[in-house]
Amino acid sequence: MRYPPRLGHLATRPVVVNRLVPTYAKAHNIDEQEASQRLTRALAGRIWEDLLAATWEAMKGRVKRLDELRLLDKVFNTLEERPLRYGRAMETNPAWSAFMMMLDLEIGTAGDAARRVMETEQGRKMMAAGLAEAGMFLATELTKGK
Repeated sequence: MRYPPRLGHLATRPVVVNRLVPTYAKAHNIDEQEASQRLTRALAGRIWEDLLAATWEAMKGRVKRLDELRLLDKVFNTLEERPLRYGRAMETNPAWSAFMMMLDLEIGTAGDAARRVMETEQGRKMMAAGLAEAGMFLATELTKGK
């Protein structure tokens, strides 16, 4: 496994969905309820494992002084009081746009032209950058507590 199992027990799908809702809703110009539903569907698929792995890599790079156990304790402490609070809305950039496109492709709201673009070498690089960007955002959101 590319991340400790405990991370998946702490950063559950509802926790991660709620952290991403404001950015997704803003990027798609939809309400938060619709954004939550779409994100829940998208993260039920194959993206989930990759997103947690990217989040773990970003956490390890962001908080180098903590070992695995203390880093996971920091996530626990951050989520302890309000685990389902919304994250902050991020301004979109090319990496965020690629991550949003990955989610849209997963749930079928993106067209065939978008799928073809994302299947190119450049598209795969952008999706990797988008996953890393989303992982860094989640790493920050999940470790900013006590």
